[in-house]
This record gives sequence, structure tokens and C-alpha cells, in this order.
Amino acid sequence: MHIIHKISVLALFMLFCISGWSQNKQINGTVVNHKGEPVSGARVSVVDHPELKAYTNTDGTFKISTSVENSLKIETIDDGVKTIQLDSSEEALTISMDFASQRRDLGFGFDQPLSESTGAISYTSSEDINKRSSFSTANSLFGNVLGLTALQENGAVWDAAATMYIRGLQTTSNNNILVLVDGIERDIRYIVPEEVASVSVLRDAAAVALYGYKGINGILSVTTKRGKYNTSEINVSYDHAINWQKRKPEFVNGFTYAKAINEALINDGKDTRYSQNDLNAFESGKYPYLYPNVNWFDEVFRNHGSSNIYNVNFRGGGKKMRYFTMFNLQGNQGFIRNSEMNEGYSTQEKYSKANIRTNLDIDVTSTTKAEINLMGVLNEFSRPGLASDNLIGKLYTVPSVAFPIKTSDGIWGGNETWGSNMNPVALTQARGYSTGHTRSLYADFKLSQKLDVITEGLSASIRLGYDNIAAYWEGHNRDYAYASDVVNSWENGEPADISRYTGGAESELGYGDKLDWQDRHMNFNGSVNYETSFDKSKLLTSLIYSYENHVLNNQNNTFYRQNVAAYAHYVYNSKYIADLTLVASGSNKLAPDQKWNYSPTVSAAWVLSKEDFLNSSDFIDFLKLRASFGIINSDNIPTEDYWEQSFSDGGGYHLGGNYDWYGGTMEGQLASMNSTSEKAFKYNFGIDAAMLKGLNITVDTYYEKRKDIWVSAGGANSAVLGASSPYANGGIVNSWGVETGLDYIKQLGDWAVSVGGKFTLSKNKIDEMLEEPRAYDYLRRTGQSVYQIFGYQALGLFIDEADIANSPAQQFSEVKPGDIKYKDQNNDGIVNEYDEVALGYNAVVPEIYYSFNLGLEWKGFGLNALFQGVTNYTTVLNAPSVYIPLIDNRNISEEYYNNRWTPETPFARYPRLTTEVNDNNFKTNTIWLADASYLKLRNCELYYKLPVNFLSTIKMKTGKVYVRGVDLLTIDNIDISDPESIGVAYPMTRSLNVGFAFGF
Repeated sequence: MHIIHKISVLALFMLFCISGWSQNKQINGTVVNHKGEPVSGARVSVVDHPELKAYTNTDGTFKISTSVENSLKIETIDDGVKTIQLDSSEEALTISMDFASQRRDLGFGFDQPLSESTGAISYTSSEDINKRSSFSTANSLFGNVLGLTALQENGAVWDAAATMYIRGLQTTSNNNILVLVDGIERDIRYIVPEEVASVSVLRDAAAVALYGYKGINGILSVTTKRGKYNTSEINVSYDHAINWQKRKPEFVNGFTYAKAINEALINDGKDTRYSQNDLNAFESGKYPYLYPNVNWFDEVFRNHGSSNIYNVNFRGGGKKMRYFTMFNLQGNQGFIRNSEMNEGYSTQEKYSKANIRTNLDIDVTSTTKAEINLMGVLNEFSRPGLASDNLIGKLYTVPSVAFPIKTSDGIWGGNETWGSNMNPVALTQARGYSTGHTRSLYADFKLSQKLDVITEGLSASIRLGYDNIAAYWEGHNRDYAYASDVVNSWENGEPADISRYTGGAESELGYGDKLDWQDRHMNFNGSVNYETSFDKSKLLTSLIYSYENHVLNNQNNTFYRQNVAAYAHYVYNSKYIADLTLVASGSNKLAPDQKWNYSPTVSAAWVLSKEDFLNSSDFIDFLKLRASFGIINSDNIPTEDYWEQSFSDGGGYHLGGNYDWYGGTMEGQLASMNSTSEKAFKYNFGIDAAMLKGLNITVDTYYEKRKDIWVSAGGANSAVLGASSPYANGGIVNSWGVETGLDYIKQLGDWAVSVGGKFTLSKNKIDEMLEEPRAYDYLRRTGQSVYQIFGYQALGLFIDEADIANSPAQQFSEVKPGDIKYKDQNNDGIVNEYDEVALGYNAVVPEIYYSFNLGLEWKGFGLNALFQGVTNYTTVLNAPSVYIPLIDNRNISEEYYNNRWTPETPFARYPRLTTEVNDNNFKTNTIWLADASYLKLRNCELYYKLPVNFLSTIKMKTGKVYVRGVDLLTIDNIDISDPESIGVAYPMTRSLNVGFAFGF
């Protein structure tokens, strides 16, 4: 009987297994991205049995055996997460990683598909980022990510990183955003586009809540590339660029300058500087060493520079380990002319940078996973002379007549009027050179452990990061002798008496070095997570602790922050989603009794497209509504130790005797009492939609009330107080706006078409700033936008003395015909500080930022272009020599000279010439303001993708060659300079690039 019982049990078990196997089916499928291209290295698993999994091949195909009643979960490294219900009628699956499946990264290990995200998080992929051939990811984002305002900076290539804002200006204090690389705050300037997988912009309270104090102004999150399952890739690319400067300032020639300075002196009631003989000599050019005519920009800068980018990366892995390793080398040769004039060294502006990255993912066991991320960066720049020589400033300042490049006997030109180190060419050839070195190490490690042995769905993780960045400076510099010859008298139309001025002295090449700065940054975070599902519900909860320690060189530069956060994410029936976040944040920057603050956030989403009334719609593929509200605190502070009374040296006093002198102490700023932290009340409503099998739309509208902003209490206190007023949490700023993005991708036979656009409107108003009482309401900054420009409304220029006599008296300085005439706003017969009004917009961040893109491809030949623009933006025209000429022997631009006031041109654009400081003419006023709106062609690319059949014969997977233009076109209202490079600044550059990218 015992044997019969065993046989019966075995038979029943075999029948059960056979029955189970009979219900299984081999599923054949292909995973493609939103363009229909195969996705390799994706993991396909059975939702109810995650141990059953497969991986896509290089052609995106996979095979997996499971019951047709199950669901499959597809996870790709770059494109996101998607869950599908199997259908018994389908023989082969094509799974498209569409808009709804795009990954939304909250950080701290929380990746959610767009279909489950409740936050305002915009996203762009590596494909869109790497189209500008930029040295830095920061300069690859213009117009690429919804909600991000990226503004180009001028300067040497190592200084020209973009300035970035999210949702415009939201406070009168600090509007800086938080930049994360793989979840850790890092400098985006050192991250190259070739290592980036995606960039996300976290905009509302639901998106930034977990980051505590640092997330209040929004977050830019960069995710670097990682390895793929069962894949092996080698990618090689090279890019070469020819660069040139555009819209260099144009200054007058020597003859015109001499006439201009004489005219200015006459206007000032003084004797002229140059005689008729001098003017004739300038005009003829007969005596170039005595009467020079030097175009300093042309003598210092050559027509073209160049740059190169070399990149190779290895990407792949197996089931247990994945890897991404990259080597990237960049080099730039600048625009300095004749930089090889010294034996043994060059004075060219040069820049080189090497990036090495390795990202590893290791499945230590079936329940333990490790991530290791390592990056090293070495960069070096070299410039002629010293930064303090201010070469670009001298190019604007020194007129063409000042002195020759060299005297007739080969000594560098210079004289007493302009002083030492003023010869721009000598600064590039005779001052030696200096170099800067930055050495960076970024390292972080994460360990994740499933704890199903305790309870199913429980897990924990820890992450530790350490970054060390140090910048060193070396100077190899020398001095030079200079001289100039001056004509003292003329006889028979020829110079008769010539004297020489000499100055400076030649020196040998010296050497100096120092540590410029250092930044050490340690991060730690740990979390305990619990994930479960029941009935139609799915729940994720997490308790997170994070800590960071930031140490800069010098004293009192160590900062600590801590966060304790509780997070819950709930999904019901894949249609209704709710998130709750509670965060306690601490910072050593705040007052002792205010170091900790609490930030709650709640958000929800409704996937309407899964409702019965839309589920069968042919028009709508996906539709989700979402809303969020949260209170986010900040550790912005007005000054260090603001909670303490400050004191300073108060001079001294004498009590008699020869040495009885005693120092004094003066009371400084009063302590800020009963302080709190700046906080934001953030509201957001958004829509995510996909329609017509290719049209994706995102719309967000937001409102934020920023309160308890640190402002000076001086405006609320009487001067009778007799001390410097403390800071107080008295500021309130309201901001609101709209963000809209759309893209459309369609395959029409052999044609692939893509179009898209992004639009951001961000407005704000100061509701309170403890402003001092004003005589008139129009003078009040309260009620205006942050950084609103105030100035005087110009009515034109005074025509003559009668015009001056019949106009309100202007009290800034004595006025003459040709000076600016202002409107008397209060009609009191006087123009003074009570006649300022709000003018234009602010000059910091445009209110409207937009972009649109176009892509076409036919049988491998393709074109793509990105345009980006701004409006509701004002700039101040205040560049010396260009708009403020001749004072202190400055230069004068052709623009100013050709549009200046004279008695013959009384309705000119610019005021009369003068050599004197003129407080009247150079007040901020409408003449010196300009519309800074622009539309730029940020990048335009023509390319050819090599045919797949051809590539397979030469053992390659992908191949592309291209010609690319960067910043080739600008449409704007400013004629003589780029709207993003106003003032004394390096001219903006344009580039023509050629390159290739091959994959093996």
C-alpha cells in the first residue's frame, strides 16, 4: 500500500505539471523605440513570475515561455518601462516603447513610467542632446527640455557654460537650480554629451520633494549611460569643428577717432587735442609709427579656431553584469593670432579635457545588486598673460591711435596716457602664459538587497558617494618694455621735433603656482522600501535618509544637510495614482533653532484613456491628468551667522601721549531674531497625452507663492534706529506660468518625419519686500517683477539752449544741447530720482522661452534642425567704448559715431560726444535699453546613415557621417552684438562641424 500511495502521488504531480506546461506558450516578440527602431539589451519578464525573463537581441527580438494569461514587463536601459497583457490570439508581438512608457526618474531609485507619474517631469534623450558637438552637456540643452531656460554665456571655451533656470525667477534671493548627475549634486560642465543617457527637468513640488532644501527652484537631473543585458557594443566617434567669431565690435579708425575726440573736447568747452597736421597725418597714413591706426581686434584675433572631439565607448554585459565604459578627449585651439612667436611655448588660448567613465551593474546574487560609478576628469586651459591683464577689456578700451603695435625700432608700443600692460598685442605675445588644471574624481557605490525572506516586497538599499575636485593655477609670466614717439612740432608739413616716452622693463619668464580652489563632497543615503500589490492595487512605500557633507577650501566653508523622507506611491487599476511625500530637512546654514523644517507634498493622476468611455478611441492613445501641491523649504540665507550681532573695526581714539592710541569697535548689522526659512507653496496642474499614433503633448500650468524670503528690514525701519537694520523673513513673490511641449513622429513610406516645439511662459510679481516708503506709487518695486529694470523715459535729445530753457530742470548734472531729455513723470518741473519708472522687462531671465525642431529622413539621408528663441526680455546697452565712448581716453564704436548728436543731426540716436563723466546721459534710460528677443538656429545637421546590408558585410552595426552647423543664424533687434553677449565680452562663435559615428 505504501508503494501504491507513492506512485499515486507521483502520477498526480506529473499530471499537474503536464497540465501546467500545456497552458504555457512560447511568446515571440520585438521591442522597438518610439521611432520603430529595435531596442537591444532590454529585459522582458513575467509580472507574476519575475524569475521568468528573457533579453532582446541586437535586432530587438526575444522569446519567452509563459501562460497567455500573464502580463509581460519590458524594461529598457534608455527608453523606459512598459507592462502589457498577453493576448492568446497574437502569434508575434511588437512592443513599442511609446510616450506613456517613457521613464520618469524621481531619484533615490524611483523610476516610473510616464503613465504612473504624478509629477511635472520633462525628459529628453541622448539622441537629442548630442547634436551640437558641445564640450559640455550644459551647452547641449538650448531648447531641448521643456521648462528649462538655458542661456548661452560668452567667454573662453572653458568659461562659457550655459546659465540655467527652471520656471523663471521665483524669488528675490537665490534662483539657482539643483543639478544632479546620477542622483548626486555635481558640476554639469564636466559631463560630456557622449556619456549622457537622458536629461530630466523636475519642476513641481511632487517632483522635487525628496530633495529637501535644495530642490526649491527645480532640478536638472542627468542620467549617464549604463550597460545592457546580453549585448556587446563598441562605439567610436570623431568630430572636427572650424570655429569663427561673429559680430565683433567695430571701432572707428585713427582719423575718425581724432576727429571724434576733438569734437568731444569742443563740446566740453576745451582745446582740441589734434592739430590739422595731426589730422592730415592720420588720414594719409604716412607716419604709422607716429600716427598709428591699429585695428586691435584684427591684430589680436585670427579668423578661425578649431576643435576636436574623440570618443570611444564599450557597452554591454550578460545576465549577471552590465558595463558602460567611455574614453572621451576634447581639444580646442582658440583665436589668438601669432601665438607661436616665443621659443619654447605658445600663447594660444587652448583647452583640453579628458573624461574616463565606468558604470557597472552587478547581480551579486538573485537578491543582491550592486552599482559602481566611477568618473575621472582632467582638464587644462592655457591663456596668454594673466587673467588680470583683462585682454578683452583692453581690446574695447584702447583706441586705434593710442600707439603702434611696436615702435620703428621694435619696442612694444605704449605711453603714459594709457599706462602699462595696455598694448593688446603685447599682452598676447610678451606677457608669457598661464595655465589652469582641474582634476576631478567622482565615485559612488550603491547596494540593493531584496528582503523577501522577512516579508515579500521588502527591500533596502544604501548609497555612498565621494567627489573630490581641485583646481590648480600656474603662471609663466614676464614683463615688457614699451615706448612711443610723439611729434612736438611741424615744419613745412613734416614732423620736425620728435620725443620718445619709455616705460616698463623686460624681464625673464617667471613661475608661480597655487591651489585655486578645492571642493570635497560626500553623500550618503539609505532607504527601506516595501512594494506590494493586491486586487487591483499597487503600493510602494519608502523611508529614506540622506546626508551630505560639502567642504570647500578656506575657513567656514563646510556645509551639512540631512533629509528624512517618507514616500508613498499608490496605483489603483492602472488608472488612479496618488503620491504622498513627507520630508524633514536639516542644514547647518540656518539659525540654531531653525535648522530643521518640514515639507509635505501630495499629488495625484487620472489616466482617462483607460476609462471605458475612451478606451476604444482611435484618436486618443493615452491621456492623463495630474495635479500636485506641496510646501518646499529652502536654506537660502542672506549672510553667514545672520542670527548674531556683527561688529567691525570702528577706527580708534587718542588718550594722550605719544603712543596712547586705542582701536575701537563699531556695531554692525543687527541680529535677525525669530527667523524662519524661505518656503514655496507650489501648485501644478498638467496633462500628458498621446494621439494619432505619433503626436505627444504635455501641458502644465503652475502657480507658486514664495514667502518668508530674506530681505533687509531697512525699508521698514526709521533711520533714527542708528544701526544697520537686520535681515528679516519679509519677502513674498508670486510666480505663475504655462509650459507646453509637443512632438510628432510619423513614418510615411521611405520618409521619416519629426516635428516638435516647446513653449514656456514664466511671470512673477513681488508682493512684499519691506520696501522703504516711496513718494509716488510708480517708484515702488513692490508690485513689479523680480529684477524689473527701473530708469528714466527719454524724450529725445536737447536740440539747443532754448530747448533746455523750456524743459523741466534736470538735476543729475549740467546739461547741454545734445544731452538726453527726460520725461518729468510727476509734473513738478524737475527731473530727479522721483522720475524713475519701470522700463521694459528684466535683463536676467526672459519671460518667454521657446523652441521648435524639424527632422526629415529618406533612405538614410537626413536633415534635422533646432531653432530656439526668447522674448519679453530686455538688455542694458552699457558697454564702455561701444555705448559710453571717449571718457577716460576710451575708444569709440562706429555705431556710436555714426549715430551721435551734432547741431546738424539734432534727432540722432545717441547723445553728444564728451570726454567728461556725464551723470545725466548715462543714467539707465530708454535710450540704453534694447529688446533682447532673438531666434537662433541652434543646430542644423545633414547626415547619411550607412545601409544595414552594407554594414553587415564589414562587421559593423551602425554608421553615420554628418556635416553640422552650430549657431549659424541669429534674428534679433540688436545690430552690432549678439543679444546673449552684450557688454565687454568675447564675441560669440559659430561652428561648422564634420564627423562620423560608427558602432561595432
